[in-house]
Amino acid sequence: MIGDLALNHIIPTAVKYQNELILNVKGLRDLGLECESIGTMTEAIKTVSHHISQIQSLAEEMRLVRRDANKIEDTRERALVYDEKVKPYFEQIREHVDKLELIVDDEDWPLVKYRELLMVR
Repeated sequence: MIGDLALNHIIPTAVKYQNELILNVKGLRDLGLECESIGTMTEAIKTVSHHISQIQSLAEEMRLVRRDANKIEDTRERALVYDEKVKPYFEQIREHVDKLELIVDDEDWPLVKYRELLMVR
């Protein structure tokens, strides 16, 4: 499910990238280099952190909604609840994953990127 994919593959990759940015900023500051790129990298760290936080929060909310939906015995009614209450989380989570896909280095990204899919024949 999208929550598991995001929590087990996307977030660890994003955290790794975020840590690389943090080390870079720390290294520049340790050298006494207060340059424009530190501000840019700091903003990138904040952006990555925001998307990680949103994914974690949305995935947990979705898990709770799924847990309640799975208690419904009637298959049709359960499917309707999934469609109405669980499915909307997919788009919300995907929005944050898509934003991270644009930020995280291609070599580190665990999935095929959209632009790579466009080039596949």
